[in-house]
Amino acid sequence: MDKPVARATDADTAAAKRPRGRPRKTLGERDDGNRRVELIRAAARLFRKKGFDATSTRDIAAAVGMQSGSPFYHFKSKGALLYAVMEEGMRSAIAQQGRALQKEEQETTDPPGLLRVLIRNHFDVLLGPGNDFIPVMLYESRAITPRQRGLLAQLQSEYESVWTPVLAALQASGRIRADAKLARLLIFGALNWSAQWFDRRQSATLDDLADAALALFLQEIP
Repeated sequence: MDKPVARATDADTAAAKRPRGRPRKTLGERDDGNRRVELIRAAARLFRKKGFDATSTRDIAAAVGMQSGSPFYHFKSKGALLYAVMEEGMRSAIAQQGRALQKEEQETTDPPGLLRVLIRNHFDVLLGPGNDFIPVMLYESRAITPRQRGLLAQLQSEYESVWTPVLAALQASGRIRADAKLARLLIFGALNWSAQWFDRRQSATLDDLADAALALFLQEIP
């Protein structure tokens, strides 16, 4: 007499299909959106403070109350998390710059006024509270892949392209003597370096920095 064939249960089928490797996420870890944002912000802060190489995934996990291996549910590697920090920084900067210009253009289209808005906003992107993303991009780009650098360069070009017509108008009026493209590169070089030396505890405000930069870059018309 033939032996009865055991029928596979739903549990057996699920177990057979379950991929090996990473354990299932806990309920707390399934909230991918919020946890991912927390990780990116914590990583940005730590990468800026300690540097990419000196920051471990254990450090990042501890900063958001996760177990040491939990960040890998959201990012394949520490390098992938670094790129996510940089990408988030550039996309946030583009959106913030757009809002600042939209508000200003309702009041004036004066090129010197627009340049001040761009400069003041850029200082906020670099130095404002919680804005660790762009400084990380400026000083840790060697740690990402060439492809990732290319993708970030596209976002950076989108951000900087808004400056081009403003600088061209200032060049045409004689307020900037240099070629507009070279002026843009030099201005960004000067502004970005402030991430190295600016101390929020100093008496200078971001408005003070913006006014000083505008006075430095613009020529008076005789």
